[in-house]
Amino acid sequence: MRSFSTTLSRALTPVATMLMPAERSRVDAAGEGFYRTVHRDSIDDLIVDLRAQRVSAIVVSVTRCGGEDDASRFGRIVREFPRIPAVALLMQFEAGTPRAVLSLGQSGVRALVDVRQPGGWRELREVLMHDRTRDIEKIALAQLSLDLAGAPDDCWRFFETIFQPGLRTNTIRTLSTELRVVPSTLMSRFFRAHLPAPKRYLAMARLTHAARVFENPGLSVANVANHLEYSSPQSFGRHVRTLLSITALEFRQRYDGEGMLHRFREELIIPYIATLRSFSPLTEGLRWLAGTSGNSELRSDQRH
Repeated sequence: MRSFSTTLSRALTPVATMLMPAERSRVDAAGEGFYRTVHRDSIDDLIVDLRAQRVSAIVVSVTRCGGEDDASRFGRIVREFPRIPAVALLMQFEAGTPRAVLSLGQSGVRALVDVRQPGGWRELREVLMHDRTRDIEKIALAQLSLDLAGAPDDCWRFFETIFQPGLRTNTIRTLSTELRVVPSTLMSRFFRAHLPAPKRYLAMARLTHAARVFENPGLSVANVANHLEYSSPQSFGRHVRTLLSITALEFRQRYDGEGMLHRFREELIIPYIATLRSFSPLTEGLRWLAGTSGNSELRSDQRH
């Protein structure tokens, strides 16, 4: 049986590092409960991690990555993954430290945290956690909380689930399992309320996330398809063409995260605000749908 601590650790967003051996345990301790570290020994390993998994930030040691060659190569990471913050960690001061800090700054690293004083570790946590507020899922939920002001709790839960950071909800079946409702019942309730199908809400939410990930030019279409757990790049491409009538490359060129979120709202939220603000997709609250249709819905629920 998986322990609670292991489950919690896996739920934390990974932070990739390239540190001196003595620095690793200190960074681990500072991040307990906030993030989990993925320690690597080379820039090549960092790039592999960035392309293979979702990483919230990169922490590099000034001592470990301060040489001109490493700083230059690290600049490639900063350019290709601009949405992933890079933090330089200063734990000891040596003769070459000023030059190393300058080299990292010239490579594009904009955050330097000096942990030689106790307050530095708190600052490191704050820097690494701050960028989470820029996640497109959180931006989406902040905007939807205004659009759907006064909506029933279970309506909000639907949108909170499809935009929940880190949740791998890819199909109506897995979404329904997460929401604890029978898939056919969920689809029927949207249909009866004259709303777009829940499948479309889910699909457009996934593309909003994909558009944000595409803002990192170091990621290929295959990388993004893997991030979103499509079966293949071709499957992702078909998904984009079906929903938007454009290719995956055109999608990348046309939309960033906020742009795709704007389209999501324009197509699926704004035209239906009045309905959504009184819509209960997960409970028997659909009795507000008048007459026999409400009774039919209730009987359908009881059969399930």
